[in-house]
Amino acid sequence: MALSWRSWLANEGSKHLFLFFWLSLNVWLFGKTFLLYNQGLQYYYLHQMLGLGLCVSRASASVLNLNCCLVLLPMCRVLLAFLRGSQKVASKKTRRLLDKSKTFHVTCGITICIFSVIHVAAHLVNALNFSENYNEEFVTLNAANYRGEDPRKLLFATVPGLTGVIMVLVLFLMCTASTYAIRVSNYDIFWYTHNLFFVFYMLLMLHVSGGVLKYQTNLEEHPPGCFNPNKTLRQNLTVPKAFEELLPDYTTEPFPEDLPVPEPFVQNSFVRVCSEEPKFQSHFPETWFWISGPLCLYCVERLYRYIRSNKPVTITSVISHPSNVLEVRMMKDDFEARPGQYVILHCPRVSTLESHPFTLTMCPTDTKATFGVHLKVVGDWTERFRDLLLLHSNQDTEILPIFQQRRYPKLYVDGPFGSPFEESLNYEVSLCVAGGIGVTPFASILNTLLDGWKCYKLRRLYFIWVCRDIESFRWFADLLCMLHNKLWQENRPDYINIQLYLSQTDGIQKIIGEKYQALNSRLLIGRPRWKLLFDDIAKCNRRKTIGVFCCGPNKISKILHKLSNSSNSYGTRFEYNKESFS
Repeated sequence: MALSWRSWLANEGSKHLFLFFWLSLNVWLFGKTFLLYNQGLQYYYLHQMLGLGLCVSRASASVLNLNCCLVLLPMCRVLLAFLRGSQKVASKKTRRLLDKSKTFHVTCGITICIFSVIHVAAHLVNALNFSENYNEEFVTLNAANYRGEDPRKLLFATVPGLTGVIMVLVLFLMCTASTYAIRVSNYDIFWYTHNLFFVFYMLLMLHVSGGVLKYQTNLEEHPPGCFNPNKTLRQNLTVPKAFEELLPDYTTEPFPEDLPVPEPFVQNSFVRVCSEEPKFQSHFPETWFWISGPLCLYCVERLYRYIRSNKPVTITSVISHPSNVLEVRMMKDDFEARPGQYVILHCPRVSTLESHPFTLTMCPTDTKATFGVHLKVVGDWTERFRDLLLLHSNQDTEILPIFQQRRYPKLYVDGPFGSPFEESLNYEVSLCVAGGIGVTPFASILNTLLDGWKCYKLRRLYFIWVCRDIESFRWFADLLCMLHNKLWQENRPDYINIQLYLSQTDGIQKIIGEKYQALNSRLLIGRPRWKLLFDDIAKCNRRKTIGVFCCGPNKISKILHKLSNSSNSYGTRFEYNKESFS
């Protein structure tokens, strides 16, 4: 498969351009801060005491400031949904870039971890240098109280040191609990540790308020490294020859000939003489400027989301589907959503703090206010949620609404939030690929097309659904059949191309039921031959741009991503999109 630069630029160009800009900004900040503390006159005496440890610690701190600022923005879900849905962002490429918000959040998080290690290592060197290079002339500049003081006191007995140690522990917990293995095996650990970010930011506010590193404020009255004759006389020190003619009254003994005159003493043939002692002052915490805006924005959004989702929804029906899948239909006043969006469900009786995202499979319309989600029972949260909703947990053997009168637990819905699948109706041709329960984003799109397809740009939809067992197709078999029959009645049978693949089977199987005959004829055994599928679609849609949407296993996603960037002989371009909850 040869790479198509046209397709690659369409799929990866904006992402890599943004990444290059972000990387350049990090490099520029690091280099600018490093040179400032290495060559800046206001840090002359501090640099003499601490050396490169000062430069590295401050340069890494500037990178941390930037990324601690940016890491919160991708988590502002309401803002991202507003930018996408309100068409404030007119460019489709820019809207697709918003889909990478989770990836950017992870990238900033990894950068914070890496530069935190560098920052801590540099400050360990600084603590040692503060102790060993204690300067009795500049008492206020020293962080240590005396020469040879135990550096561990600077780490555990000062506000910056103690908060730094706790921040490292918090960051370690957040980082390790964010790994794929822990998220899959025990999502609760990831959820609770990740919410320690608020503790991290509060500690960060305290960390920068310690004022350990100081700069010189009186550069005009005391140029760094200048000669102070009054101090020389008081201390009975020798005066270099450069000052004998200029200050004859202060000359005491000849300056040793074998010692060169220090460079700071003479610049441009002028002698630099001090008029007063150096004065030092702590920096105003710059970190506050970096993180206060995004942190306030995130807090305001969380408050808005809390108020918006404070009223519980009304659960209208609960349906148990085969293969441990539960459908929940509900109603909520003034709830609006677009096909492809997702919501976050919170049930206090299941967990006080924990909540989970689920894609909408049914959106409210002008004629019906009901919306719904399908969730697969695969973990502790979904198991407890199912047991609360169903009278008996073994009722998953048949698709049957529960009509018994019972008191459902309170359920709160936060959202809706944007996803890549909102764009599927904005292409003339779309290819939607689902793996197992990954069909849920496309269910809302199919429901929307069932209500009416003429108002959308979409004119041809390729729908590929891969499942391991035959029963899984029954989740949306009725929906597919109704849409198929509707399009046939409207003389548009080519509007949707349905292909169902049964990846694991012991023999020829069919979806049980006479009404599913239209689906049985489209049921194939085995896995799709993706290269042939892409070639066939490209051949039928020459010189068109096709939106590729995938929600399923990473293996399928990687194959589709690679094929979307490959060239074809028909001039067809595939633009790749993938579901990723932020």
